[in-house]
Amino acid sequence: MAPAPPSAAVLILHGGRETGLKPPPPGLLNLPAVRMRPFVRHLARATRDPGGDNGGPVLIRSTPYTHRGWNGAREDPLHDAVRALDALQDETGGIPVVLLGHSMGGRAALRAAGHPLVTGVVGLAPWCPPGDPFTQLAGRDTVLIHSSRDRITSPQATRSLTTRARQAGARTCFITIRDSDHAMLRRAPSWHRLATTLVTGLLGLTPLPADVTEALTLPADAEATDGTLDLDQLRAAAEPDASGAASAARA
Repeated sequence: MAPAPPSAAVLILHGGRETGLKPPPPGLLNLPAVRMRPFVRHLARATRDPGGDNGGPVLIRSTPYTHRGWNGAREDPLHDAVRALDALQDETGGIPVVLLGHSMGGRAALRAAGHPLVTGVVGLAPWCPPGDPFTQLAGRDTVLIHSSRDRITSPQATRSLTTRARQAGARTCFITIRDSDHAMLRRAPSWHRLATTLVTGLLGLTPLPADVTEALTLPADAEATDGTLDLDQLRAAAEPDASGAASAARA
């Protein structure tokens, strides 16, 4: 029997630098890419479906970068992301894709969200410069996560983008992780589990936490605070629920 075709995909976009025209270093020397490996492992376990109840397999792909930096108007990681999405379209004929990006990769994910395959974006400490466009997020589920103590990218800028994107027709949610850092090393299990819960939820494989679902359905004119969640409060609210989604959201 021929294997079932893939039913969905997750495209991983790791971080990088503001500028840098050299290619990323190989293997373990590419620390931003290494940082995303635990996310890939968690997603691989969460999307494994021996019984086939969720249809075909979920592809998990990492985006190869041609350069280490964003490089101003060159926007190199954005073009890398679009090429990876085009390749998925050629390979599969068109399946829903959720983008999972960290830092510079989060910026690339947000910018590439207008691609026809993309149904959702999960941004981890994304780089959200105030002048970046956001109308491409219309009709997409967009969940952005930031540490309140991030000193590399701005949680305030991320929250602002969440609000502006909602006003432009996106379904958005902003989640704060207290007492962490930009590299996602402090409270690392919280980042891994929450990202996995969100990605599988946006793909329709598992339920999303109820607070996230409520935030994603807010009207365009909702207050910014209405779509802002705290992971620790989200976890506390989920604890009475014994479902797998609640367990996955726990830090």
